[in-house]
Amino acid sequence: MTSQIELQLGKKGLTHEFIEQIKKRFDNPKIKNIKISVLRSAREKGRDDIKQYKKILQQSLGARFTFRIIGFSIFIKKWRKARE
Repeated sequence: MTSQIELQLGKKGLTHEFIEQIKKRFDNPKIKNIKISVLRSAREKGRDDIKQYKKILQQSLGARFTFRIIGFSIFIKKWRKARE
């Protein structure tokens, strides 16, 4: 039983389908964290691309999630209540 899932973001970048896949995974109450590894093909400008992906995910998922960038990965944590 794991509470974290790992996904990879590739050359297609952050698509609507990828965001829907994240939402669908968080529907499972056992899933608390998702780690998204941003592959080299998805980050042409380097770390700026990762920061842009984080902003898009924040807007798409809402206030019940917190986001953290470590290296070339984005960590998403789900909370029971909305965060400010």
